[in-house]
Amino acid sequence: VRAAGRPALPQAVSLAADIARAAAARKALVVLVSLEGCPYCRLVRESYLLGLHAAGQPVVQVEMGRSLPLVDAQGRAATHEQLVRRLGVGGAPTVLFLGQGGIELAARIEGVPLPDFYGAYLDQRIEAANRAMAA
Repeated sequence: VRAAGRPALPQAVSLAADIARAAAARKALVVLVSLEGCPYCRLVRESYLLGLHAAGQPVVQVEMGRSLPLVDAQGRAATHEQLVRRLGVGGAPTVLFLGQGGIELAARIEGVPLPDFYGAYLDQRIEAANRAMAA
């Protein structure tokens, strides 16, 4: 998927359905909470999450500050911004690792702490979340 000529992740439309598909593959759903124009969001999306998505890890993007409709993890109608508020996300980028019912299976990553180690932090969290989902 490409948006305005740049690589993009799938936009969340139904977290409930995305989590169910991820669970069928015994994987967690990785959710990038992004903000339009955020250079760190672009870095995380393009340098880390697009490759993981291409390799088969379920990944979707939620847009902070946007009223795009979606179905949350419990099957309720919401918007991207309402979901961001419900999840208590305070800044972008934030990466979440969700399992059944929207339970966070690993600690979220807020911002880009220590960019040299970001990939390692991300890999550790995805591994832990996928292990929890497969159990």
